[in-house]
Amino acid sequence: MGHYLAPSGLIIFASRKSVNGPDEVLNLNCYVPSYAELKPEQLDALWAKNALAIVPWGALEWHGSHLPLGLDGLIAEWFAQKLADVTDSVLLPSVWLPMTTLPHRHSQQVQTATFRLILDDMLHGLYTSGARRICLITGHYAQGHLMEMSEAALRAMEDHTDLLVFAGSPLEPLAQPELLDHAGHFETSQLLAIRPDLVELDKSAKKGPQSKAILGEDPNLGTVEEGTALLKEGLRAWHKWIKSSDSDSLANHYRGVFDQHEAYVEAYYRGSWEDAILQWWAEQSRTVT
Repeated sequence: MGHYLAPSGLIIFASRKSVNGPDEVLNLNCYVPSYAELKPEQLDALWAKNALAIVPWGALEWHGSHLPLGLDGLIAEWFAQKLADVTDSVLLPSVWLPMTTLPHRHSQQVQTATFRLILDDMLHGLYTSGARRICLITGHYAQGHLMEMSEAALRAMEDHTDLLVFAGSPLEPLAQPELLDHAGHFETSQLLAIRPDLVELDKSAKKGPQSKAILGEDPNLGTVEEGTALLKEGLRAWHKWIKSSDSDSLANHYRGVFDQHEAYVEAYYRGSWEDAILQWWAEQSRTVT
């Protein structure tokens, strides 16, 4: 059983050390050091142990009438907390600054140039603080958003050769793109597992993306049990990814992200991710009913 510096400055035993990996952590709430609550010497002690810096990344984005606007961040925050429970980690406050959200008057986003600067400054700042392993867990995974986050991870690792940056959605390391839907079967299942009070399936009669924001299978297929199983699999995959990766394997992973979205880039990207998603969304709205 390990130990860490508690906010009081005393060395105490961490209850999370008795948790035997992701399979046991879903129903537990363990103490995880919070960057916002630590004092400098406490944070230095954690970085000296090669603690992970975990940053949840959310979005305020239209997910139809059956799901809340903050779904992406709610899932990312929950997942980041659970991942922190089974790793030596420092948990940072969530960042709710996505790019390329679905076009809707309630969707919020920043421009690509702003997003790049935020990522570059945050990664450099955490490196300067002492972090050498950083996890960016994004609940929002629009094509441009995910590719820019992957590019930022690569830039940071090129600038700092002793830094590892893991960037992706909770289910991304499972390498099953069909799970990364929007307001559909799998997103609904995940929220049912963690915040069922926020899901109103009676409002989700599928009528295509333009009216319901649903991209993927019918959200009525979602269940608490499936969402729990998916999140547990995601935790296992992230845990393994963190333990087994080096800079070369991470670079290969991000090249795979670029390859996965190559068709989207060729079809829609003409120098602006914002224009690309508008064109893509217009096409989705025409062709899916």
